[in-house]
Amino acid sequence: MFEQSRITVVVPSYKPDEKLLGTVKGILDAGFTDVCVVDDGGGKAYEHVFDEVRAMPHCTVLVHEVNRGKGAALKTAFKYIAENRPDCLGAVTADGDGQHLPADILACAQKMCELDAAILGSRDFSQSHVPARSRMGNRITSFVFLAFCGLKITDTQTGLRAIPARFLSDLINIKGDRYEYETNMLLEAKRIGMKMKEHTIETVYIDDNAASHFNPLKDSLRIYSLILKYIFSSACATVTDLLAFYLIMLFFGGALGAKAVITATVIARAISSAVNYTVNRNVVFSGGKNAGHTVLRYYALAIPVMLCSGGLVSLLKTLLGAELAIITTLIKTVVDTVLFFVTFRVQREWVFRKK
Repeated sequence: MFEQSRITVVVPSYKPDEKLLGTVKGILDAGFTDVCVVDDGGGKAYEHVFDEVRAMPHCTVLVHEVNRGKGAALKTAFKYIAENRPDCLGAVTADGDGQHLPADILACAQKMCELDAAILGSRDFSQSHVPARSRMGNRITSFVFLAFCGLKITDTQTGLRAIPARFLSDLINIKGDRYEYETNMLLEAKRIGMKMKEHTIETVYIDDNAASHFNPLKDSLRIYSLILKYIFSSACATVTDLLAFYLIMLFFGGALGAKAVITATVIARAISSAVNYTVNRNVVFSGGKNAGHTVLRYYALAIPVMLCSGGLVSLLKTLLGAELAIITTLIKTVVDTVLFFVTFRVQREWVFRKK
């Protein structure tokens, strides 16, 4: 049941202007009676803005002495709510620059209570006033989420999210202190049992989003860090795998005859899988200390994938009449690229799954 008095609206803020005051006032005018603003270390020059927020009714200001990032600000607020709001039904996160309208904040809170799920406020990026970098960035991220994780989310970077209170303690422990935290939250939703639904909101960009503190290079690298590390790990393993496969086919292909592809695949994959497992466990997924369980799961996946790769390459080699080792290797590259997307999801969700 929706009880507005038991919803906390969280507004992280770094070096705000007067838009923050308008945002908080709009939230209060919408009927909310608990607003938690986080001063993310903007410094003395911005204290007067937060002092005005403190003077408003039903407002709490939490302070970071130094800038720690949006993710850290959200986690500070979630921890505060978990410890000080035992009757809270959920938290709604909203940006303080006026991009999220009070009516949309209220609608997401209502949907959260009705559906008992996290609600993502989704913008329409097809509109003409949306900055090109925002439109392109969201399209790329949405594709990556769908291809790698099977998550169909139209607005992956939305800051308007309504989250049931029972998940806040789990969200506090998710990695990331800056913009990557919001991405990690989506990636970890399935693991913590948090269902997600989207709700269309107004698409508001003020001054071409000039007030945003998002750094396109540094923050994009943080957002895509998990996938970039996996790509690097897979690339290293793939180079090892293809090189070993090529050399075996080149020097022993004739002697092995019909069994050449399967034999070369098995030997090459045995070598490359040891490299891939070590990097994935220790660098990419940080899959815990129990190496015994993860290595068994890894090879329970790797062996069928290896056989699938070998079988498909053999089939396509025969159908295409490929005789040269380089052509067979190119066929294998295409097959393994498709399997690459599949294995990422299985490794993240099963092999190196955190408890």
